[in-house]
Amino acid sequence: MKKKNSLFVLILLISNFIFSQDYKFETIINLDATDVISQGNTGTCWSFSTSSFLESEIIRLTGKRIDLSEMYNVRHTYPKKAWIYLMRQGKAQFSQGGLAHDVINSVEDHGLVPASAYSGIVDEATQRHNHSEMIKVLKGILDVYIDNPGRKLSPKWKSVINNTLDTYIGENVKSFNYEGVQYTPESFLKMTKIVPENYISLTSFTHQPLYSNFILNIPDNFSNGNFHNVKLDELVSIVNEALKTGYTVELDCDVSEKSFSSKYGLAIVPENMEKADYALRNLSKEQTITPELRQQEFENYNTTDDHLMHITGLLKDQNGTTYYKVKNSWGKDSKHIANEGYIYMSEAFLRLKTISIMVHKDVIPKKIKSNLNLN
Repeated sequence: MKKKNSLFVLILLISNFIFSQDYKFETIINLDATDVISQGNTGTCWSFSTSSFLESEIIRLTGKRIDLSEMYNVRHTYPKKAWIYLMRQGKAQFSQGGLAHDVINSVEDHGLVPASAYSGIVDEATQRHNHSEMIKVLKGILDVYIDNPGRKLSPKWKSVINNTLDTYIGENVKSFNYEGVQYTPESFLKMTKIVPENYISLTSFTHQPLYSNFILNIPDNFSNGNFHNVKLDELVSIVNEALKTGYTVELDCDVSEKSFSSKYGLAIVPENMEKADYALRNLSKEQTITPELRQQEFENYNTTDDHLMHITGLLKDQNGTTYYKVKNSWGKDSKHIANEGYIYMSEAFLRLKTISIMVHKDVIPKKIKSNLNLN
């Protein structure tokens, strides 16, 4: 019996060795994008990813490679967050999080600036973004105003918040020189040819009517941004069509799963999630994702709005499975980060874990545009 057991184990080990395969990828589409950089110790992926998305748009529109300031848009978003938190008397989330439309709103109201004009780093010795202390200080100040026994909001609150932001990430910039030309944020925006109203947020959930335009109730949607609701197959087809026609895509998704790994540079949905570590190292079969499963995962909090990234390309593995090349903002120089800071995300993962996407409205097919009442 011992010999039979030993033989069985040997056969099992050999079969696992024979049938296990490393991932091998072929690049199908690889669109222009700026370098991967780190968001540091901040929760501002929403600005880093959307700024990267706009940088690729500028390349597409003008041919210019411009490193935009992520923190300029963050600087202009915090006062809005503060106002909403005060008006809701502290009964709202005040955090570092945000969404893609918050950047677009900032761009529309305050223009764009390059990183050379506004770094957002006051302590030049560190050269790293860190908002941990700043967010606590800001919230503490706002809570003092909210808890005021007189129930009157001090007229000083705006200047106090702005002075705090100036201290931690720098004063607002009103004009600057870029490549020998003097700009304001508004004239710089005009030079980039970015038109904020051209960018549309899309999602796919069954708790709202198909083709409706609704406020997505997720924690980081502090500004009550609207999302257009499409079929899941349509959402995926819009991503694919965007990439095929030279447009990149902004992505908001869940990254809390064991099968999302910056170490391996992969995001997949293995049939058995308990074997996620094995599946990240060996080509494995994935789950079939339906709208019903997607909705279930959203409603039971397994799919949450954790992180925003930037889709810049498309790949296929040796079995022909589609993956998306997704630019992350966690840097690229750590041994725990593969693929030079990019994640190769399977279509199954995109289908299941995407909260929303943002695209240029020109990539949305005419029929879907008509259903959404978009011009």
